[in-house]
Amino acid sequence: MPVDPTGHDLKRFLSEDPGGPVVMLNLLKYKPDGRASYERYVEAFGDHGKRFGAEIVAVGDCATALVAPDTHDWDSVLLVRYPSRQAFSDMVRDAGYQQITHLRTEALDAAVLQPLLGWADAGA
Repeated sequence: MPVDPTGHDLKRFLSEDPGGPVVMLNLLKYKPDGRASYERYVEAFGDHGKRFGAEIVAVGDCATALVAPDTHDWDSVLLVRYPSRQAFSDMVRDAGYQQITHLRTEALDAAVLQPLLGWADAGA
């Protein structure tokens, strides 16, 4: 399973941009001993992400699911808010950021990177 977005993925992500901020849901499944590498990635991400307006909303390990299919087997969740989809795309293409992505790639066996669309009538 791929864990990093491709150029095609980013083009589609930008072409479907409704405008405004975006929260990215990251569902994470670590390789054996991958957690330490991902923790180093999150630490380094803080500095790079701030340059593009990124803010970590929540990060944590998955506990026992109350309701989920049997195939639900994620280790951790990370939520990051970006000021725009373009800010996310600019960050991913940034040379400084690309120097730390190996930590993420090396850490993960599987991942979902899902943009969330806020519900206007819910104050999101």
